[in-house]
Amino acid sequence: MKTLLSLPPNLVGCFHQIEKVSEGDWYCTSDPVGVRLGSGGGTTWLLESCWQKENKDIDFSSWLAAEKRILLHAGGQSRRLPSYAPSGKILTPVPVFRWARGQRLSQNLLSLQLPLYREIMQKAPDSLHTLVASGDVYIRNSEPLQEIPDVDVVCYGLWVDPSLATNHGVFVSDRNYPDELDFMWQKPSLEQLASLSGSHLFLMDIGIWLLSDKAVRLLAEHSKKADGSWNFYDMYGEFGLALGRNPQVKDEALNQLKVAILPLPGGEFYHYGTSRELISSTLAVQNLVRDQRAIMHRKVKPHPAMFVQNAILDKPLTADNSEVWIENSHVSGKWQLANRHIITGVPRNDWSLTLPAGVCVDVVPLREAVFVARPYGFYDAFKGKRDDVSTQWMGKPVQAWMQERQVALPDFSDLQEAPIFPVCTSVEELGLVLRWMISEPELTVGKEVWEKAEKLSANQLSDQANLLRLVEQRESYCRENWPMLAKNHAKSVFYQLDLADAAEAFARWQLPLPDILPADEPIMKRIHNYMFRSKAHQLAGQPWEAEQQAAFALLRDGLLQTLDSDLQRPHRQVYPDQIVWGRSPVRIDLAGGWTDTPPYCLFSGGNVVNVAIELNGQPPLQVYIKPSKEYRITLRSIDLGAMEEIHTWEELSDFNKVGSPFSIPKAALALAGFLPRFSADKFTSLEEQLKDFGSGLEITLLAAIPAGSGLGTSSILAATVLGSLSDFCGLGWDKNEIGSRTLILEQLLTTGGGWQDQYGGVLHGLKLLQTNDGFYQHPQVRWLPEYLFTDPCYRSCHILYYTGITRTAKHILAEIVQGMFLNSATHLHILGEMKRHALDMFEAIQLGNFEQYGRLVGKSWEQNKALDSGTNPPAVEAIINCIKDEALGYKLPGAGGGGYLYIVAKDPEAARRIRQTLMTNPANVNARLVEMNLSDKGLQVSRS
Repeated sequence: MKTLLSLPPNLVGCFHQIEKVSEGDWYCTSDPVGVRLGSGGGTTWLLESCWQKENKDIDFSSWLAAEKRILLHAGGQSRRLPSYAPSGKILTPVPVFRWARGQRLSQNLLSLQLPLYREIMQKAPDSLHTLVASGDVYIRNSEPLQEIPDVDVVCYGLWVDPSLATNHGVFVSDRNYPDELDFMWQKPSLEQLASLSGSHLFLMDIGIWLLSDKAVRLLAEHSKKADGSWNFYDMYGEFGLALGRNPQVKDEALNQLKVAILPLPGGEFYHYGTSRELISSTLAVQNLVRDQRAIMHRKVKPHPAMFVQNAILDKPLTADNSEVWIENSHVSGKWQLANRHIITGVPRNDWSLTLPAGVCVDVVPLREAVFVARPYGFYDAFKGKRDDVSTQWMGKPVQAWMQERQVALPDFSDLQEAPIFPVCTSVEELGLVLRWMISEPELTVGKEVWEKAEKLSANQLSDQANLLRLVEQRESYCRENWPMLAKNHAKSVFYQLDLADAAEAFARWQLPLPDILPADEPIMKRIHNYMFRSKAHQLAGQPWEAEQQAAFALLRDGLLQTLDSDLQRPHRQVYPDQIVWGRSPVRIDLAGGWTDTPPYCLFSGGNVVNVAIELNGQPPLQVYIKPSKEYRITLRSIDLGAMEEIHTWEELSDFNKVGSPFSIPKAALALAGFLPRFSADKFTSLEEQLKDFGSGLEITLLAAIPAGSGLGTSSILAATVLGSLSDFCGLGWDKNEIGSRTLILEQLLTTGGGWQDQYGGVLHGLKLLQTNDGFYQHPQVRWLPEYLFTDPCYRSCHILYYTGITRTAKHILAEIVQGMFLNSATHLHILGEMKRHALDMFEAIQLGNFEQYGRLVGKSWEQNKALDSGTNPPAVEAIINCIKDEALGYKLPGAGGGGYLYIVAKDPEAARRIRQTLMTNPANVNARLVEMNLSDKGLQVSRS
């Protein structure tokens, strides 16, 4: 998927360097000089210039059909937001949201916009290759996207108050056909909207349009004259008015396009078109979450509408400084601030500068070493003639400014073109001229600097600004900010940032790392601290493993602390000749896997849909416990042919070696109270405790399933052991408690892991499991109908194939968990999608939509691969390639890499062909089909 940008001319040449992106994935250009294209013509120009640049020797139509593209229009003059005119509004830095995890200090409007647009395009039908959007808005959705219809034009809109809709385009639909466009209006009056409210619905256009190749070709035809020259053509005001069942503009070709309108689910629209909106939109987003439990830092600002980033502030802001934005600037202690200020681009200085209310300062670097002083007013629109009394500059008529300073500006017909901003050769000159221009008309030396200086207009500034110098200064301030943010973590967003990105910055600039946090800090913050230090050391080529292990150890401690007040007192509950027999099914995770894994679930909660299954008609995991006359613990494994005797606590506590055949039962015995830490009673030795218990124990395990299956084997086996011990020792744990203790058991083993495996097998059938944040992870269970698995039409379509490829999940798990610890934006974004995807799967199963169910299984697989490419090794991909044409979806359960492959065939006949293919062409000597069926019991524990 490629991103195409229409940018200010000066930004085009350095965009890839500034944003550190590849030219292969990003194409940018600007509108041709002196040609007015309109948004429709601009879209055509952007597409055609990209096509010609790529020079693929194919016609335009074939090129359009080759891949999906996102087009962003961001090439305007930015008259009403002068602070970011030179670099384009689309690169406006946006402060980290106080309630969000995984954001970056370097984020801007572009990086915030793109995830939604990419999600839309990934969900769009194959016929829709082009998405067009505006570069000066931030649009969020708080709910999953709905299905996108296969039509020629799809327009997204928002339900808004009618008064707001009068300032924008409006999609009008008949109440009887709410998903189809009836017609479009541009900036209708309240009276017009009221006249149709009884029979029609209306949505505000938010500027997100999806176009089929046919629609793009028609747009291109209307953007040009018969001789091939460009024609001003507006996409929203002309093209849009010709769409719908009853279009406002009659055009035979356009009138025939099929159009759908979609409300953006949970949609929010924030405009960044003016200086006022820069602050009001940012404030609105910051205040989306007011729940203080969801906000890590504890800072309370004197006024909420204050935003300082990439800046050095030598004096504190007060409650009087409302509506203040300071970015890429140094404000010395001698400045006097009021309110309604936007301060950008100011270099290091020692000025005594007073800013009256409503006055803003922008300093623009020019050429190699000079600056341009650009003061302006908070509400300035940069339009109007010099002698027009309504022409405002710095919040007052231009004529008044000239009279106060006894100077005459050159005549101009448009303030945007007026050469009024002086070029200064030093920071000292810059300070003097700003003082004179803004607040000290009597400052003669400032007037002299202004009169002698070369002067540029706002347009010339945008065309000539040295953007690399601008970015270099921003980075220098950011470099100074990083250590301060880390040091003041209690009042900063540091530990909620993308710490992988932060570690890269610390390593690149060789910044001093924050100290290890003391024990009285919140445990999750301490975990973040250790993992951040570890990553920064790793990137700097220094020893890092110890601090990574310290982070994992703290996570274990946090989970183990939940048991500190719940010590166990095991006592034998069976006759001397009885055997306790536990057996469990395994599970297939259908959607949401990984969201159950600490630490992600500890700060975000998890959603997982999974199903408990038996293999070849039997629960494959079994545990037998019987009393022993000798006061020792004997462990046996039928499938591994191993045995071990335990006589001491030291031998019992040796359970954290991965690969040990008896790590699981040892850890389970510890949690059952056979180690002092977890025991409510005090003993001098394990032998003494067993004598008090009344016997020794013999525990026999049978895992009738290959290792590395991906079916949750180790976790469910652990839960089966715990459930059997609970019955044998009279502990009284129910299935929820068993699942919770299994999560802790896996931390004891240092294998990590989440809660969905054990709950998936311990609890029967098909279900959605959900948790909230916090160290106490107790899933709420919502049972689902089993129709899609049991109905004769679908039963044979579920295929389970053992690939014969084994893997250990620990290394995959450790890498992904590290990303969670570091608030990696990539990891958190995918995990957030997985959480929402689980709800989509839940709904599809409830509706009994088999085709949708199968496709969602396939989406789960794509998400797993996005999280870790190692999920799908070449040997697995080779198997998939043999059957994918006959399948709706498929995935490797669990962490991937090998084990079992779950396939959802398109229909029973396709299932027959898949089975035949796999039997005829086995992947290896161990590969085989395995019968699967739903478990209607889950964990069972009984006695002889």
